[in-house]
Amino acid sequence: MPIRYRNVISVLKNPFYAGVYVYGKSEKRTSIVDGRARRSYGHSKPMGTWDVFIKDHHEGYISWDEYERNQKQLALNNYGRSDGVKSGRGGRALLAGIMTCGRCGRRLTVTYTGNPQSRPVYRCDKPNLMMGLPRCMTFGGPRVDAAIARELLRAVEPLAVEAAFEAERMHREREDDQRQILDLELQQARYEANLAERRYAACDPDNRLIAAQLEKNWEVALRRVRDLEARQPIESSSTIEVDPSAFANMAENLSAAWNAPDVTMRARQQLLRTLIADIIVDVDDTVRDVVLTIHWRGGQHSELRVRKPQTGEHGCATAEDALAVMRSMAGRWSDEHIAASLNRMGLPTGQGKTWTAHRVSSVRRVRGIHAYRSAEKDGEWLTMTEAAKLSGVTNHTIRRLIKAGILPAVQVVPGAPYQIRADDLATEPIKAAVARKGRPCRNVDADTLPMFTDT
Repeated sequence: MPIRYRNVISVLKNPFYAGVYVYGKSEKRTSIVDGRARRSYGHSKPMGTWDVFIKDHHEGYISWDEYERNQKQLALNNYGRSDGVKSGRGGRALLAGIMTCGRCGRRLTVTYTGNPQSRPVYRCDKPNLMMGLPRCMTFGGPRVDAAIARELLRAVEPLAVEAAFEAERMHREREDDQRQILDLELQQARYEANLAERRYAACDPDNRLIAAQLEKNWEVALRRVRDLEARQPIESSSTIEVDPSAFANMAENLSAAWNAPDVTMRARQQLLRTLIADIIVDVDDTVRDVVLTIHWRGGQHSELRVRKPQTGEHGCATAEDALAVMRSMAGRWSDEHIAASLNRMGLPTGQGKTWTAHRVSSVRRVRGIHAYRSAEKDGEWLTMTEAAKLSGVTNHTIRRLIKAGILPAVQVVPGAPYQIRADDLATEPIKAAVARKGRPCRNVDADTLPMFTDT
């Protein structure tokens, strides 16, 4: 017969399960309905008001203390009927059921908008649903979840290091205790073997049955000594010490374990609720910050602020560093040059992809960045290819002149293409360096003495 949920709950809530006999757990109540007295039965009474309460009445399956802990946990798990925190049951929201509104005191709910793969949104809309009042707050979940996860890992890191040292100490103590127990057992076995030997030697040979039994006991005692000697651990000449520097990357290890694909959201939620009791949430509308007051299990409190995204802002937005490079280069460089520069600098798109001319053009249109137009250059600035074509040399020659410091050139950011002023190509030193053939392009220092003189 399959087990039903209500049967399990009824057993866990019955004091008889803990060896306690009670009577009078419920009462009847009388109320006046339409001018007549109406009685109702089965109203539960508080534990201290039961008529009969006899502890240790019989042998229980669990202790009374464990029974009380179970009742508290059941009350906390009864989400919606008490002030408890919702237990971690999985889902895509890390903080489901653990956040309390700082304005009305109600629990925040989680909603999912759009398609099934959409991101969670936290909101406090009970005043709106129950009384028609405006919603207290609404904000997206991914940024808040990520901020709480980082804060949790940051708080756990020193505890994890301390726990590692404590585990190492406990491991050594356990090994010492086991070694000491084996030594005592070996001493006892050797004593019993010696005693069995003396008893066999003192036995009269004519008593063959007694002598045979004593010999058998002696062999058993010797066999036990050999077994205990084989179980003795090998003594190490050196003791391994724990290096504190080995835990320098504990934060990275914890972060990797937290973000591992095999770790479920339910496991993360349960770990979070082990360390955090409650989170009070409010929204600072003046600066658009989500203010999180974290109540830790140890009694400590900490405040965390997370910027609330603007309307239409999403998590795949282009980084500010990439936008700064784009704004600096857009007026004088084409989208192809900007994309190549961003890729060389290792700045990906908001979705983690490499840049192309089409993606650069799309971001420019959205951000209102002025496009590249060759007619607007007016020949004042040239690219390295344009400078090489105008001077009648190769790109390699122009690059050597720039590296040698002969030809001035600027870069908007490191890794961006060189920009060469057209007027600098018309100077005499540049013309002489470009016209020089068969020798390196470098400045001629008048103070430098030649190694060979013309004769």
